[in-house]
Amino acid sequence: MRLLRYMVRIWESFSEKQTVRERLPVILPVVLSQNAEIWEGPGELADLLDVPEAAGRELRPYIPNFSFQDLQLAGMAFETIPGTAAGVLVLRAMKAERLGRLLDEAVWDEELILRVPREIFHLVLRYILATDIDKEAFETTLGRISDPETRSDAMTLAQRYHQEGRQEGRQEGRQEDVLEALLIRFGALPEGLREAVLTVTDEDKLRELHRTAIRCENLESFTRAL
Repeated sequence: MRLLRYMVRIWESFSEKQTVRERLPVILPVVLSQNAEIWEGPGELADLLDVPEAAGRELRPYIPNFSFQDLQLAGMAFETIPGTAAGVLVLRAMKAERLGRLLDEAVWDEELILRVPREIFHLVLRYILATDIDKEAFETTLGRISDPETRSDAMTLAQRYHQEGRQEGRQEGRQEDVLEALLIRFGALPEGLREAVLTVTDEDKLRELHRTAIRCENLESFTRAL
């Protein structure tokens, strides 16, 4: 049903941009399934509908229907995934994530990586780093890359990603300190105040807000400090 909503949104967006009425564009619906195992699903929209068997023949002409192509990564071997070098690397990483195999040679195929635009390689690397992978195993995998530029580039990005994660963690900790101080002093917080505090990322500002939360006379004066 989500696929149908996407298609309708495309048609609605198309219609809103037209000054004169035109026919809607044809959409070829393709679903990419990032599943760990092959599953049997319907191939047509009508198969999802609960059509009474007795009235099926009479209702069919009034039921919108379309077929869609379901591409299941679980049904493809890593080596047979088709596409450009960038597309293959992305799809291999997506398949490996569901199988817990993000450090496998299929993903770290150096010949493939060298043919991928650098920004796509960075995107896949960030995707891998965002998962719960073993840090030592990850560093060992990087060490096996023979191309010095690619290895150095990957290590630099990994270090920067971890640094960003630590910084984000500090910011979240300071934000929670501010909110906890307010909760202890004033109880339940007004709607929107928590969200407003969470939008503050500057550490100096968060330190100032923490002091304000401890010392302010009321929530109104704290809100003015935001």
